[in-house]
Amino acid sequence: MFSKSKINEPGPKQQTRDSAPAATTPESKPAKGIDLPPSAPKTKPPASVLSSDLLIKGNVKTTGDIQIEGQVEGDIRAHLLTVGEGAVVKGEVIADDVVVNGRVIGRVRGLKVRLTSTARVEGDIVHKTIAIESGAHFEGSVQRQDDPLNSGGGKAPAPAAPK
Repeated sequence: MFSKSKINEPGPKQQTRDSAPAATTPESKPAKGIDLPPSAPKTKPPASVLSSDLLIKGNVKTTGDIQIEGQVEGDIRAHLLTVGEGAVVKGEVIADDVVVNGRVIGRVRGLKVRLTSTARVEGDIVHKTIAIESGAHFEGSVQRQDDPLNSGGGKAPAPAAPK
């Protein structure tokens, strides 16, 4: 009786079998008179959390945020990566923002890298900006790059050409 949809109402513009309904495709704008709730992609989903009793052997890749509390043996790629205080990551870490509270054994690449006072990193760090709090344990080299996420996959930077 009080339907928001005008699909079943007679009118001058009737849909043919070949045309799709106006509000079914995400790319199309809704027809006038149809109120749709705001689309879900506008809100940022919460971070995925890998709990402390979880062991992952393999690579982890997401375009969102991830918080590691357990162990990961493999490479991790994310937008924001938080390594929890009791977490251990054995592999390369690549993220826009990296916050290390726990242990990382492997290379860390990020636009913003932060090692908190409880961090333990054994590997090289390639960054655009870095913050290392007092008390953090770090063994490796630090290299600043304007685009650390897309730097080559080699273990060391290419040597400079002789002049």
